Amino acid sequence: MRFADIIGHDELKARLKAQIDAGRVSHAQLFTGDAGYGTLPLALAYVQYLFCPHHTAGDSCGVCPSCQQIDSLAHPDLHMVYPVNKQNKKSGEVILSDMFIDRWREIWSQKRGIFSAEEWYAQLDLGKTMKGLISAKESEEIIRKLQFKSYSSEYKAMIIWLPEAMNQEAANKILKILEEPWDKTLFILVSEHPELLLSTITSRTQEVSVGRIDVATLERVAAAEGKPSGEARNMARLADGSILELRELMRGETDEMRATSFELFVRLMRLSYGDKHLELFEWADDVAALTREGQRQFFLHSVRLLRESYMLHAGLGSISYLWGEEEAFCRKFAPFIGNHNIEPLIEQIELAMMQIQQNGAPRIVLTHFALAVSKMIRRI
Repeated sequence: MRFADIIGHDELKARLKAQIDAGRVSHAQLFTGDAGYGTLPLALAYVQYLFCPHHTAGDSCGVCPSCQQIDSLAHPDLHMVYPVNKQNKKSGEVILSDMFIDRWREIWSQKRGIFSAEEWYAQLDLGKTMKGLISAKESEEIIRKLQFKSYSSEYKAMIIWLPEAMNQEAANKILKILEEPWDKTLFILVSEHPELLLSTITSRTQEVSVGRIDVATLERVAAAEGKPSGEARNMARLADGSILELRELMRGETDEMRATSFELFVRLMRLSYGDKHLELFEWADDVAALTREGQRQFFLHSVRLLRESYMLHAGLGSISYLWGEEEAFCRKFAPFIGNHNIEPLIEQIELAMMQIQQNGAPRIVLTHFALAVSKMIRRI
């Protein structure tokens, strides 16, 4: 994975390369950002550039044995840890990342490192609700692997994907090595939800914030896939900086989910407007019955619809990306979204998403969310 393979992020890539060229490699780094922004492949490109004996100011060479081994996730000095689990696990059975390395390499090869936690858990066949974990035994394995000398490179690197999947015991076990690692040892934690990490973890790392991919870049990606210019532009805007969202839009896979999310959003707002609290309990039950991915998509679509409604309220309809029934509803709904409630509404969505990510009971979380929203929708 070369920097040239990473979509967008030109300024960030230049900064990361400059750090290595100047010999300023922080031993513990926290790459933060949504999976669709390319956060994980960017971390791997960073390691490949560091390891490559022939890298230039532009990029790693991509053809030397080190680059070839990293690209196939088979470099002896590169270690990767990721949440794992399995159905029908026996009591006391130890589950480690290395047990699923073949599946990890398979999804990496298929998706080039850009995939969601839900896609990975589907690869592990964990069902609708079961999630992966990073156990205390995995932390012990991390320490065991890194205590040996590097095999062929100057550095040893450990990439931990979704460190928020560690429980407190697992996180505590790696605190000392994060603070005082062995010489030429690099830790890269790749997190979608850094707010869920222990403060003792984040305080020992240097954050690398990976933001949304710009609309122009996503538009070029869509156009390269044969989408007409107008359609490519709309898809790039709707993707909200995410290659994952753009892929789904181009495949048409979001159509059904988009329709479901829109119907749930409309119901929530109409019930809130009408102060129909008993019906809000039924609404919460319906959303709780969705998969975790379905709930996540509902929240993401709700943020988009609220944002577009706010833009209409502010007189910025000329740059709104709505059509059909979404546009018809949001134009009527826009007067109820303004400076007084847009931020609190988004905060409630972010809070509910975080609580569900932390395995909160969906029915309780969503009931509280619905009642909180109902208080913010006012007749004016």
